[in-house]
Amino acid sequence: MTLPSWQDAKLGGKIRAALWLETEVGLGNTFTKTELRKAFPEVAQIDRRLRDLRDFDWRIDTSRDDPALKQEEQRYVAKGAEVWIPGQAKTAKHKSSLSTAQRTKIWSDDNFLCRTCGIGAGEAYEDDKDVLAQLNVARREVTLPGGAIEFQMVTECKRCGSAGAKQVDLADLLGRVEGLSELEKQVFAGWIEADQRTRGAMEKLWGVFRTLPVASREAVRQAIAGHN
Repeated sequence: MTLPSWQDAKLGGKIRAALWLETEVGLGNTFTKTELRKAFPEVAQIDRRLRDLRDFDWRIDTSRDDPALKQEEQRYVAKGAEVWIPGQAKTAKHKSSLSTAQRTKIWSDDNFLCRTCGIGAGEAYEDDKDVLAQLNVARREVTLPGGAIEFQMVTECKRCGSAGAKQVDLADLLGRVEGLSELEKQVFAGWIEADQRTRGAMEKLWGVFRTLPVASREAVRQAIAGHN
């Protein structure tokens, strides 16, 4: 399908901004406010029209979302509703902002941890002690059993969020859980209850075994051979 021209002055500023992102910037690429304003010199408040796209599932990161970006840069991360198609803008729009109470509840439900990397608010990253984690609320696309898609809120730090939108196939995950042995389910249930993965005795033994010289590895192999 051929897209309308982003230069068509008869289209609204929001629609033209979306088309400009799609055809001129490209998914995953960066642009500056100066480049945006230069492309739309005749459109008043084009910055605001661009921000309006976030209400239609478009993701456009700034330096607040992605520390790798310079202050004047933005990155086109994810395409949302095709607002240039009649009716799409009206049906796709959702309330993107959360109240302080709603945001706090999500953080509390997630134990104030990034559910991607596990870091807590204000903690330093192991690979960069000068950067402290800041937590946001992200919308995660979840494919439910039966095929329906639902967007669910989840806590994510800014650095993990800058990697792009993530998707979850819940039906597939539940099927893999069902395929675990009873012992594996008990271990997994313990991790869920503690909200952290702990190393069991066998994992610790395996870690030591891997470091052994060949003669010692053979001694361990012989000791356990009779239990197969």
